[in-house]
Amino acid sequence: MTDPEALRALGWGEPFQSEFQCYADEGLRPARVSVEHRNRYILLDGHNEIDARLSGKLYRLLDHSGDRPVVGDWVAVQIEESGAATIQFRLQRKSEFSRKTAGRSAEQQVMAANIDTVFLATALTSDLNPRRIERYLLLGWESGAQPVILLTKSDLVTDVEAALQEVRRVALDVPVHIVIGRSGTGLEQLEPYLQPGVTIAVLGSSGVGKSTLINRLLGTDRLRTGEVRDDGRGRHTTTNRELVRLPGGALIIDTPGLRELQLWDADVGLQEAFTDIEELASRCRFTDCAHESEPGCAVREAVQQGQLPPGRLDSYHRLKRELAHIEEKHDARSRAQRERADRSANRLLQKRLKEKGQ
Repeated sequence: MTDPEALRALGWGEPFQSEFQCYADEGLRPARVSVEHRNRYILLDGHNEIDARLSGKLYRLLDHSGDRPVVGDWVAVQIEESGAATIQFRLQRKSEFSRKTAGRSAEQQVMAANIDTVFLATALTSDLNPRRIERYLLLGWESGAQPVILLTKSDLVTDVEAALQEVRRVALDVPVHIVIGRSGTGLEQLEPYLQPGVTIAVLGSSGVGKSTLINRLLGTDRLRTGEVRDDGRGRHTTTNRELVRLPGGALIIDTPGLRELQLWDADVGLQEAFTDIEELASRCRFTDCAHESEPGCAVREAVQQGQLPPGRLDSYHRLKRELAHIEEKHDARSRAQRERADRSANRLLQKRLKEKGQ
């Protein structure tokens, strides 16, 4: 039996409710993915945990990795009298955090779905890297969620203010908060984001203190954490993404540390993460200015006058080239898939024509 109030506590509402109506008529129930394993899922319906698998039909339909249910997704599940549960449909996402899979192929990996806020965690130790923060911000904006930067381990550095200013130069209007997971210092700043039914994903490199931070918010050591090494880096501990509910009613997703964060289809994110360059570009003499050697380029002029750090423009160019390269590889892969499908359809047609001829 579906409990609307219990579902709302998990983030249920529009547009999921309207889309689900046709599935409700088939006797299916809504549930949210809490944990994703290789061939099975743990779902939440507001009262129980449901151990489920993809239906054979859905498994065959979802031939692209980005289409399979992930942590945070809402699904339509069929539960038999025996208790066996199968996921029949995945509902449309309102947001998703994606990256390109590691390796040479251009394939999408969706890491979490239906997120309202993305906490981008980075340590104020040797992990601090403005270029990496730009990359996280780019994908954070592209996800459709609101990015928020969390700076951890400030107790392990001497000049916190200098590091904070360095981050703010690339964060622009994105909120930045200094928090210490082990002591709980600064966590009161996060209360406005932790509203009932709101979903937050915590992303960052291995060992920046994501699990320690979430354990502090949970009030219990639910997630395993690693010791801090002499250089201030933690050890990677989280191996699976998991959606858990905080005492105040917010939902939070811990993620494995990202040793490699390759971009995926983030043109909108590029504009949002580099609004300072986009604003300068509007003043360039040519509307298609590449900000490289064209006359009347307001962006390069800002660099020359010290108004824009040259490293930021270099990063903008590098990320833009990376996105163009991914798009080219993705287009080539799509063409190859269409050609294979056309060849298969042609072979099937020839076979049928031959059979009719006999």
